[in-house]
Amino acid sequence: MDNTRPVRWDGAVTVRDTAVDAFEEHRSVLTGVAYRMLGRVTDAEDVVQEAWLRWSGADREDVRDPRGYLVRVTTRLAVDRLRQVQARREAYVGPWLPEPIATDYGPSVPDTAEQAVLADSVSLAVLVVLESLSPLERAVFVLREAFGFPFGEIAVTLDRTDASVRQLASRARRHVDERRPRFTVDPAEQRDLTEKFLAAATGGSIGHLLELLAPDVRLVGDSGGKAKAPLRVIETADKVGRFLHAVAQNSTPDTEVRFMEINGRPGILVLSGGRPDAALALEVADGRIATVYIQRNPEKLVGLAAS
Repeated sequence: MDNTRPVRWDGAVTVRDTAVDAFEEHRSVLTGVAYRMLGRVTDAEDVVQEAWLRWSGADREDVRDPRGYLVRVTTRLAVDRLRQVQARREAYVGPWLPEPIATDYGPSVPDTAEQAVLADSVSLAVLVVLESLSPLERAVFVLREAFGFPFGEIAVTLDRTDASVRQLASRARRHVDERRPRFTVDPAEQRDLTEKFLAAATGGSIGHLLELLAPDVRLVGDSGGKAKAPLRVIETADKVGRFLHAVAQNSTPDTEVRFMEINGRPGILVLSGGRPDAALALEVADGRIATVYIQRNPEKLVGLAAS
């Protein structure tokens, strides 16, 4: 986005300055809404860019709540974009996973409870479940659960009645609760299990690896047909363990592994020749690994490369 400001010789605030400042103040919220709606950074950035174009060209004199106005525009654009990309995803090669992002809210979100809500709403496990919602259900869930918007404001945003929004919210919440992980995992425990997982996978001991996996563990890989990854979900500890063991044994000398926070959870970034080759995120339940998410589509690793 072009944020270049015009030269001001007299120190006066121009109309463009005001528009840019107001938009930048709320950019992080708009990006957060768009990413949770679409699961792709590039799609989210396109939506936010379009929201800026509409904001910069709008008559803002009657806008009393810039944040509400911008969220409304962004959400509607995201709903339209989601309807478009859902058709493309039907032809996607292999399983489709959201694009992983590096997350570290730090002092920008000082409240621990708020950090937990944001981290949970952006976790890969939740984003995968959101893929099964309708665009409107997903919009209501994101606005309500992740950002705490009141039903009345969501109703205005989606041009729906308050009653219909409440029905959408109830349906989305029930759907997510039925499919999301049912166990709350302490971040320290998740980090410890992630480290043990990496040590077992790279240490050559398939026995130690199997001890960490739940009996019904699932491995979901996303390559988009542009890298090597399973084209179907792998299930059971034995099959997942043997697959991961074989992959680790075939690693090259220039392979490097880094721990980093991915989508609000401890994750693993694998680099080959200094470039991101894979991102791994684990879903933990009852002290064992229930799901392994592996992102290998190079187009979805660009953001982690920048991080």
